[in-house]
Parts: sequence; C-alpha cells; structure tokens
Amino acid sequence: MKLRNIALSMLVGSAVLIGGIIVAQQPSRNVSPERHPNIAAAQRLSQQAYEKVTAAQQANEWDLGGHAAKAKELLEQVNRELKLAAETANKNHK
Repeated sequence: MKLRNIALSMLVGSAVLIGGIIVAQQPSRNVSPERHPNIAAAQRLSQQAYEKVTAAQQANEWDLGGHAAKAKELLEQVNRELKLAAETANKNHK
C-alpha cells in the first residue's frame, strides 16, 4: 500500500512539473519592428535569453534551485514592459 502511495505521489509530482513547464509562457514578439525597431530588437533578445535559460534548465535536469524559473518570470515581465513602452510611444506620437 505504501509503495502504491509513493508511486502515485511521484506520478502527480511529475504531472505538476510537466504542467508547470508547459504553462510557462515564452516572451512573445508583439512589437512592430517597423514602428519601434529598438524595442522589437529588445523583445527578440529577451526571447532568445528565455530560450537559453530553458536550455540551461534542460542541461541541468531542471535542478537550478528555482533561479532559472525566476529569471524566466523576469524575462516575461521585461517583455510585458517593452510592449507597454511601445504602446506608450504610439499614444505619445500619434
């Protein structure tokens, strides 16, 4: 019975881990490079950084003490701020 509970716990834990990986959102590139070439380039670089952090996680079997996951959250935040910057520029330069 205990072995079954341990196996079930491991299965649920794996599902949560996989779900967390799938739910994590890669920074989108949604700023027009024609209107805002520098902001669009920054978005592209943040996406590349996100991909490199993911590669580092995979290379280290996801054992980076939560720091890589935090870095990815911050890169998502960077992306949102870049989008807001572009929207602000659009409003200011109608």
